[in-house]
Amino acid sequence: MNSALKNRFFIALLPSPEVQQLATKIKNDFAEIYNSKAALKSPPHVTLQPPFTWELKDLPLLKESLKVLARQYGSIPIVLDGFAVFAPRVIYIKVQRTPELLGLQKALEISLEKDFGIRNMSSKSRCFCPHMTVGFRDLTVDNFHKAWAEYQYKPFAFEFNVNALTLLQHDGTRWQSEDNYSFSVDSIGLSSKTIPS
Repeated sequence: MNSALKNRFFIALLPSPEVQQLATKIKNDFAEIYNSKAALKSPPHVTLQPPFTWELKDLPLLKESLKVLARQYGSIPIVLDGFAVFAPRVIYIKVQRTPELLGLQKALEISLEKDFGIRNMSSKSRCFCPHMTVGFRDLTVDNFHKAWAEYQYKPFAFEFNVNALTLLQHDGTRWQSEDNYSFSVDSIGLSSKTIPS
């Protein structure tokens, strides 16, 4: 199959505009201060299904499946609480493992594997750790330690609801939002609060 007929995708939850803005500012700080620019290649997000390759001719089938899945859920509460690391390269905003988030991620994982053969191999060996990356694998070990010394105890508390599942596609340079699938089940309204650093 010609690789031009395939592309890379991943599936995520995108935060509220206010959180997008705050997280992007932190990413820009990492780029300017610690020479870590890779996190800027995608909007701030919580990954539910890591990147996978998919044939473009089958994209409508995938999109329809995501639409059907999303209709089974109400808005998903997201709780951000400080920073953590995947040492020695990645620094991220911690996302609490709420029952709603874990349930959606597991249902998506099962659906993608059963219906399309899309597997998240890392989930077979470790549990789902929701996070929002701000300093990526292009951090040097030295800059990782410098950045972590600054961010380790920084407060960052935020609560909001996400109302849609997002499919992102790689355009050859960065990740772009390809489509959104609204959660349709009635649920509580949006409420958010922030404690800026």
